[in-house]
Amino acid sequence: MKNILLGILAFASVFLVSCNNSKAENTQIAVAKFTTGDIVPHDQVCMVNNAYMGKKQLEVQHEGKTYYGCCENCQLRIPEEENARMAYDPISKKLIDKATAIIAISDKNDNVVYFENKTNYETFFNK
Repeated sequence: MKNILLGILAFASVFLVSCNNSKAENTQIAVAKFTTGDIVPHDQVCMVNNAYMGKKQLEVQHEGKTYYGCCENCQLRIPEEENARMAYDPISKKLIDKATAIIAISDKNDNVVYFENKTNYETFFNK
């Protein structure tokens, strides 16, 4: 069984390398799955729904900063609604900008939490 699993992993590695070398611009392959406590890329978070989405989201520029949303409705809401751009750090209780925050998955449902710095992130997750 172990040899079969290793064979599958080896094939998947070769497949991923060949796919990553293709010229398809919009092709994205998920290499790693993030879990609770992991810091995630900003561009994979819907900042309106505060959820890790596992793939690149729609970019929204607002006042020189970049935010992300999962749909056209989110793209409309980000410039209009402060809570789509701002969040409270659970440790410092300060209002912080989602565009510059450290973002981590907070639970098994892929909800996210925002931190103003790495120390607060580490404190929250006891790292």
